[in-house]
Amino acid sequence: MKIKLRITLLFVVLFALFTGTALAQNSAQRLLKETLHRMSAYKNFSADLSYSMVNKQNDIHEEKTGTIYVEGNKFRIALMGQVIITDGKKMWTIIKDSKEVMLSTFDPNDPSTVSPTKILKEYSDYNAKFAKGSKRNNLKTLILTSKKKSTFNKVVIIIDVPKYIVKKFSLYDNDGNVFTYDIFNFKANRKFPKGTFKYNPKDYPGYELEDMR
Repeated sequence: MKIKLRITLLFVVLFALFTGTALAQNSAQRLLKETLHRMSAYKNFSADLSYSMVNKQNDIHEEKTGTIYVEGNKFRIALMGQVIITDGKKMWTIIKDSKEVMLSTFDPNDPSTVSPTKILKEYSDYNAKFAKGSKRNNLKTLILTSKKKSTFNKVVIIIDVPKYIVKKFSLYDNDGNVFTYDIFNFKANRKFPKGTFKYNPKDYPGYELEDMR
């Protein structure tokens, strides 16, 4: 089962506010790659997040809040009634309302399954520039546009410049959907409890497991 909410997560940076000159684009691209370098250096991280999906044409506006734990290709995401866990090979999607667990094979190349470092790698070859008028304390905005056909034609990222941490990002797809993630309480290199990235049926008594592999 694919991640229905397109749980897509995280991170990119910028340092100063420029407009669309060649120099600005080169600076933005360097910043993108530097953030990828720094984020890839973390052993793991956790964060609180809020998620929204908006489609103005179809009058859709969904909002959810939750938490995320990431370590390499492994992650655990909890978003208001749904928990998604992967150990890098298997993926469990736990739906609390219906007491169901969907087991599938984790595909790191699926555009609907993303870890923060994957976001940086996937969009590192996009055209990058700094947004106009985006200066606000240490937060800057970077706009990425695709050089070729892609699931997302534009990505907008707000970064805490001194820390090289993404605070917010939005992904725009070709159907008019905008997926936005706000990141709070980012903590890197943590000691996670054993079993964080494994499904434990004892934690979900009475749930029915369906193997979708």
